[in-house]
Amino acid sequence: MEEQLTNSAGGAAEPRYVGFWARFLAMLIDNIWVTIVLVLVLLAVFGQDFMAMATMGPDASAEMAGAAMQGAAGSMIVQLLLPAILIVGFWMWKATTPGKMVVSAKIVDAKTLGEPSTGQLIVRYVGYFISAFVFGLGFLWVAFDKRKQGWHDKIAGTLVVKT
Repeated sequence: MEEQLTNSAGGAAEPRYVGFWARFLAMLIDNIWVTIVLVLVLLAVFGQDFMAMATMGPDASAEMAGAAMQGAAGSMIVQLLLPAILIVGFWMWKATTPGKMVVSAKIVDAKTLGEPSTGQLIVRYVGYFISAFVFGLGFLWVAFDKRKQGWHDKIAGTLVVKT
């Protein structure tokens, strides 16, 4: 479902880009729900081991430490994969996330303004790490960019527009 945007003269118009503060709010909302889901999954999968890892002190026995290391490795995999699956899954399903829904935003292909490809969405997610890596400048870039693109948007060829 591609939207055609026109201006009053009948020519093509620019889409309404979503700015920094709306995207920041959306990111906060998404971080909250993803964290809640992540903690619930970690508790369900690792149960008491997860709580023990979180509260283990420096005087823990070698056996406890070894078990905690195994649990930590499994926990790290869950902590890396689950958010990626949740976020990219929402993008593939709705071209948005719950946080972006709150601010009436969706992700589109920068060239066609249509649905982005799965590859673009995966690259966009990986681009989050690049955007965050240099003191978050890739996210801050949204505030200054003409089309309100972060580095992850530029890398993936996507835009965030008003719905």
